[in-house]
Amino acid sequence: MPDTPLPVSSGLPVLFTPHDRAVPLLTVAELRTAETAAQAVLPPHTLMARAGAAAARFLLEQIAHAPSPACARPVWLVAGPGNNGGDALVIATELHRAGVPVEVCMPVEVKAADARWALEQARAAGVPVGVAPPGTFDGYGWLVDGMFGIGLARGLEGVFADLALRLSARAQRDGHVLALDVPSGLDSDTGNVVGTGPAVRATHTVAFIAAKPGLYTGAGRDYAGTVSVAPIDLGAGLEADPEADLEAGIDAATDSQPVRLNAPALFAASLPARAFATHKGTYGTLAVIGGDMGMCGAPILAARAALLTGAGKVHVGFLGSDAPPYDPPHPELMLHAAGRLALDALDAVAAGCGMGGSASARNLVDQILQLETPVLLDADALNLVARDEALAARVSARRTPCVITPHPLEAARLLGTDTATVQHDRLAAARALAARFAAVAVLKGSGTVIAAPDGRVVVNPTGNAGLATGGTGDVLGGMIGALLAQRLPPFEAALAGVWLHGLAADTLCAEGTGPAGLTAGELAPTVRRLMNRLFYPPHA
Repeated sequence: MPDTPLPVSSGLPVLFTPHDRAVPLLTVAELRTAETAAQAVLPPHTLMARAGAAAARFLLEQIAHAPSPACARPVWLVAGPGNNGGDALVIATELHRAGVPVEVCMPVEVKAADARWALEQARAAGVPVGVAPPGTFDGYGWLVDGMFGIGLARGLEGVFADLALRLSARAQRDGHVLALDVPSGLDSDTGNVVGTGPAVRATHTVAFIAAKPGLYTGAGRDYAGTVSVAPIDLGAGLEADPEADLEAGIDAATDSQPVRLNAPALFAASLPARAFATHKGTYGTLAVIGGDMGMCGAPILAARAALLTGAGKVHVGFLGSDAPPYDPPHPELMLHAAGRLALDALDAVAAGCGMGGSASARNLVDQILQLETPVLLDADALNLVARDEALAARVSARRTPCVITPHPLEAARLLGTDTATVQHDRLAAARALAARFAAVAVLKGSGTVIAAPDGRVVVNPTGNAGLATGGTGDVLGGMIGALLAQRLPPFEAALAGVWLHGLAADTLCAEGTGPAGLTAGELAPTVRRLMNRLFYPPHA
């Protein structure tokens, strides 16, 4: 067969890393719709050719800038029986033509029409294609997982399961494992491992057409590694701007608003200006309510975070009788017995941290829910709502939506289910919380999901294992409460708080303070520094 050129425009497609961009995250159903629409107007094999060319560009750039000679060793690719395998074959052909030594392992010959075309192209170009994997990967640089892509219905088995384990071991030991579109064995909608596993733990993933929700939530962040997006253009020609190309294809993918990745573009415009002619009342008064006997530290953490996130004044209302008279590190905080606070004079209330489950706590939550001011409910306040239908009804009946910030167990209680069900589909659980309580739901965890009652859903990309320690949830509640007091709408306040909270942890870890041993109290000063650097830089 003649060595016919791949049907792509001149040059290889552009990729981008969406970590700080509000890009859409498309589900399998949305991607299938987009692919079908594009294939109806494009020449045969075009999408596969562009996908493979984009991933080849990624590898060529990685090899060209490799700090270690090991990266320049032959590239080894495994091709599965479907179109993911076809993508791998296109990559191998592109790399081979560029002078990069490659080897393809194809345990089961590809079957799909596009993949058959890619196999013919590879063989015509002289790409070595074998059946059995090597005994060791020591002689190779990059390893490429092209076994299975989106829509995998059952767990990996046989040689593919064995290769997933071997690729994962290589990623953890020496790095340089690239997954095509989604790591094989990972559900691209939910971020869960399909079936009983295993799945490939890659160091990098190149996602075709759009990023996927499962790459950013659940276990997906651990399996996907660093994600790059190759839009590959759903129209007739490649765009110069890959993000514009991606947005241009969304209308073909879905009639509704897609899930998006959290980024400043979604909330920065809502942050208040910091003009000279302002005063403490300009930035709102927040009350943090909680702290039953022996749990006074939780509202103190939340209140300190609120202060450093820019609230004009912060009160703390304690239920317990063992509350301190003032906070020595931050005497700016005003400490009271909860019953003595004039709640109707506040701009926002954050309730629940260390609150306990007493009758007094229940009555206080009931009183707070009758206010017209913005309200955040966290921790024990959520547990009270979960077991009290009258409180739940008050939450859902509020004119201004509450912000609720459950971790998975609290979410399960609120939904009358179990943690496994919540984690099985985190996006669905967040949507259910938002609908059930007419609230902005912040489902915490790896890849926190923020859902609004109007259907908007956002997945947060910031944060790391340093947040897996006591008190970090209290800090988040105080931050969002401070933003509510500064009159951000509830959804934007939640987006900003979650993004900055995670970015503070990322920043501290990059500086060596974490992930091991990072404490909740270290987050708020870093949040203050980030807010001022990113959103309130000094005038030149």
